Amino acid sequence: MRQHVTIKEVAKQAGVSVTTVSRYLNGRYERMSAATKEKVAATIKKLNYAPAASARRMRQDQSHLVGLLVGDVGNPFSTMLAKGVYDVLQPAGYDVLLMNTDDSTTTEARALNRLYAQQVDGIIVQPSAKDFAQYQPAIDAGIPLVVVDREVPNQPLAVGKVTSPNLTACYDLGCQLAARGYQNIISVSAQYAEASGQIPRMAGLKAAANQTGINYLNLATQKGTDQATLAAQLQKWVTSLRGKTVIVSLMGPVLFDLLAIFQGLNWHFPQDVGLVSYDDWAWSRFVGDGICLVKQDMGTMGNLAAQNLLKQIAAGTTRSATNFVPVEFIDAPSI
Repeated sequence: MRQHVTIKEVAKQAGVSVTTVSRYLNGRYERMSAATKEKVAATIKKLNYAPAASARRMRQDQSHLVGLLVGDVGNPFSTMLAKGVYDVLQPAGYDVLLMNTDDSTTTEARALNRLYAQQVDGIIVQPSAKDFAQYQPAIDAGIPLVVVDREVPNQPLAVGKVTSPNLTACYDLGCQLAARGYQNIISVSAQYAEASGQIPRMAGLKAAANQTGINYLNLATQKGTDQATLAAQLQKWVTSLRGKTVIVSLMGPVLFDLLAIFQGLNWHFPQDVGLVSYDDWAWSRFVGDGICLVKQDMGTMGNLAAQNLLKQIAAGTTRSATNFVPVEFIDAPSI
């Protein structure tokens, strides 16, 4: 007896598409011939395929539950994202199951399976995995899905996505910094999950540096990287590079570390180095004379993701489009 038979294997054996098998499992026979229906049923029986909750909807009536997976509930931006989702879904009559993945692909996979078991009507995910195979079972089962904020490189174009134009925003930022006389850009990243919006941000800064002829490098931190290590790296590069240098925090939480490091090294911005932070920390306007920001509107991102999901649910489809939420450049004396 074969175990762990997948919906793809059933489709291949029956000579039909995965979508057809998914429609059969969901009781959607209106566009299915009797012969096809019998063939799929016979193949399921032959392969002993027992669709788990993770591979299909267990019933046809809606649960009015939507799953929301975020990478880190301790990050204020996840909170803003969640509120944006709630503000749209709750008035529409949906309860939201908020789950924290802790930026772990393993935790995320368990969370997804729990959502499938809860028979949710749709899922919004701030992804941790960089391979879309992690989320494909939802599509195979006909569950509407929207990927938000972070980017998954091999995500199919027909799957909903809401994000910021990270690459072009950071390209524009890099060109602007070069125009202000900076010869060196040092970005600091903190990639806690496989999927990250910081990857296209780095690509944008690098492209701008290549275009304008200035220097660019990124200092990558991970969970557990201490401030002393990052401080030593920054001091090494800032003192060895010639010309004006600006440091770019590629995500909000990094800014906390940078401010502590600046204080420890007795660096002042913009006198010693310039400072820019991606993401909107409202309190940053009170640090010195204010910190230059590249602001993401996570609330709007959550709104759009929820609206996108509702459209899919209403239409009975998993097909959707990509929405880009513009970023805002907030100038300040830190550069």
